[in-house]
Amino acid sequence: MVWDWIPRNTALIWGALQVHVVLALIPVVAGLVLAVPLGWLASRNGAVRAVFIPAASVLYTIPSLAVFIVLPAILGTQILDPLNVVVALTIYTVALLVRSVADALAAVPALVVAAATAMGYKPGRRFVSVELPLAVPVLIAGLRVAAVSNISLVSVGALIGVGGLGQLFTEGYQRDFPTEIIVGIVLIVLLALVVDGLLVLAGRFITPWARVAA
Repeated sequence: MVWDWIPRNTALIWGALQVHVVLALIPVVAGLVLAVPLGWLASRNGAVRAVFIPAASVLYTIPSLAVFIVLPAILGTQILDPLNVVVALTIYTVALLVRSVADALAAVPALVVAAATAMGYKPGRRFVSVELPLAVPVLIAGLRVAAVSNISLVSVGALIGVGGLGQLFTEGYQRDFPTEIIVGIVLIVLLALVVDGLLVLAGRFITPWARVAA
């Protein structure tokens, strides 16, 4: 039976899943680290926002496969180096999150910022202790979109030989074996649902005041 393929290939499936998780989630973390200061600048300066937001939108429209192929020439890496996928998805994550961070910080009530300043908060401390926590709900929403998007885009990397669950697509297609393709699709969907759910829980944990208000 075709479904006997699953128990006989658990090592292959598990290995592909692990690679997929790493390639998808490292760019989310790296993109968040880069997007927060960029979004902060965009929220504070109209001229910077006028440049960053459109530029981020343009970056996100570039086809992922094209980026995977071009990056080795820019980075000096091999075409099969997973770093190409990580860097490409980090760029996409930053492109998605810059607007979210800027909008989230701009939405923090001015009275709250003024009150924190009046209490003696310096700009850095005010940002970390007041503005950023209040921006978390919007930021989590952006992270959910970025994470799910990355989980989907990693599968494109299989077209240039980078591992992950997309490997099940290419091998299944080459062998005309739908079971392998279906397993890859199901696992990608489940992974996206799990990561999305974890981010929702993280957002609720980080913002307990939001639960009280609800």
